Amino acid sequence: MLERSGKERSIWVTSTPGEGDGNLIVVLDSRSPTAVHALVAPLRHLGRPGVTVLSAAPVADLLPAAPWTARTRPLTDAVADVVDGSSTVLTLGHYLPIANTAYAVARAREARFLTVQHGLLTPLAPPLAPGTSLLAWSDADAEFWTAGRDDVESAVVGSELLWQAGTPRPATAEPGPRRSSVPVYLGQLHAAELSRSGLVASAEAFCRAEGARYRPHPAEADRRSRATHDRWARDGVAIERDPIPLKDLEAPVVSVFSTGTLEAAARGLPAWVHYLDPPSWLEEFWDRYRLSRWGTEPTPAPTRTSASPAEAVAAAVSGLGGMRQR
Repeated sequence: MLERSGKERSIWVTSTPGEGDGNLIVVLDSRSPTAVHALVAPLRHLGRPGVTVLSAAPVADLLPAAPWTARTRPLTDAVADVVDGSSTVLTLGHYLPIANTAYAVARAREARFLTVQHGLLTPLAPPLAPGTSLLAWSDADAEFWTAGRDDVESAVVGSELLWQAGTPRPATAEPGPRRSSVPVYLGQLHAAELSRSGLVASAEAFCRAEGARYRPHPAEADRRSRATHDRWARDGVAIERDPIPLKDLEAPVVSVFSTGTLEAAARGLPAWVHYLDPPSWLEEFWDRYRLSRWGTEPTPAPTRTSASPAEAVAAAVSGLGGMRQR
């Protein structure tokens, strides 16, 4: 029995009717681009209707055309009403509020619980929930995330995010508005995996040595980060105060361990990683994703399959993707 709080939050329940066994529950704790690529894109490849999306905010504008209906419900009631033993629950993991509740109900009712990888994996990646079926970007990521576990299974589907990044632009597409040979350093001062002092020192040293522009991460809006940006700007470092979308950037890219480095490589842009005195886990991370150190040949583009990873996720949801016990 799930505990209910007197002030329990309400969530959005967006559904389209369907027939047949096994309803699909998609959990969107966030409208972030990585979440949408991982969890919404596969809906366009499903050969059956009958989908319910549980979300923290309205999401009908993100979903493929269908007779969707939307309403709000208390979190616990919303999940309990839609998850049963024939359900497949599709999430980014069980570590966010809606997904955590969905996991508890799925576990109790013996529903399938799938976790779709949506970003690069560091040692601080939340552990997989017991009984999870993981849909990973690569064999190396599946091995990394399931290491030492005998209570999870996995299949490799690839990354829809990187696949889309590598989709050729139409021949009529105009060149990006910021085509340049000057490197852009992707900021990650918010990252918990490395010390802030190390992140600041590495970014500052690189931008000064190479004349690079610094692109703050959207999470770098706190007072401390803004003070660092202001100091750098006074000292001559170019700060991108109002950056264009990363997908439109036309310049070499450098970061510590940003997914944007691989997105740039997928688009055919020169891309590297850089950090002063990297710890062993970071070097392992760079090797796992074939990220090139600054001063060497640029990072190769990720391997591109003919079919999109979203199609592979849809196949796994439909029970057609082979899972492997780890």
